Amino acid sequence: MMFLELKRVSINYEKVRAVRDLSLYLEKGEIITIIGANGAGKSSTLRAISGLLRIASGEILFAGERIDGLRPEEIVSSGISHVPEGRRIFPHLTVLENLRMGAFLRPAKEFRESLEEIYRLFPRLQERTGQKGGSLSGGEQQMLAIARALVARPRLTMLDEPTLGLAPLLTLETAKAIRNMNRSGVSVVLVEQNASLALRLASRGYCLEVGRLALEGACSDLLGLDHVKKAYLGG
Repeated sequence: MMFLELKRVSINYEKVRAVRDLSLYLEKGEIITIIGANGAGKSSTLRAISGLLRIASGEILFAGERIDGLRPEEIVSSGISHVPEGRRIFPHLTVLENLRMGAFLRPAKEFRESLEEIYRLFPRLQERTGQKGGSLSGGEQQMLAIARALVARPRLTMLDEPTLGLAPLLTLETAKAIRNMNRSGVSVVLVEQNASLALRLASRGYCLEVGRLALEGACSDLLGLDHVKKAYLGG
């Protein structure tokens, strides 16, 4: 049984078919990546998994149970968290208050335990507990967005463009955070414009082109394909 599985999923976005007949899977404990140009359907796929978009056809299964048709809060409760593109932290709330928002479905005791784990993963956030989210650097805001998803104690976290707009050093820090999160037992679906980074973080990859699956396979194999080099790796 696959941990996450999409079976011939099609998704409409504002009357346009954004994704057509997409099938993919994730095994427990794995990192997979979805790469592709802007408009390829990557974000729509994540939004459909998290219940923010209804699918037009197909099935989405998590831990053997269908989740398409569930409300977003039910999907969060099942063990899936989603870090959207653009971070979307609450700028006028403190770091601690942002983290509490991520754990609103969890008992207070579990939040305290999760907080200890979060501060081990992101010690810089502990240093800035009382600081407003909007005053953090771009890299710190990205760490906060990932941490806010993790305090919900997910079994699966989906990350949408986590390194977008970050300087190279902060990109490497974010990549390290993703690895550490995965080593702590969280499975990951990664959508990332930086295809080179994504294909080195993940074990398997899916390439979307205009809403259709163009290529899939082990990331080590995809990195060696001429089409991937030309289309996604700058030659």
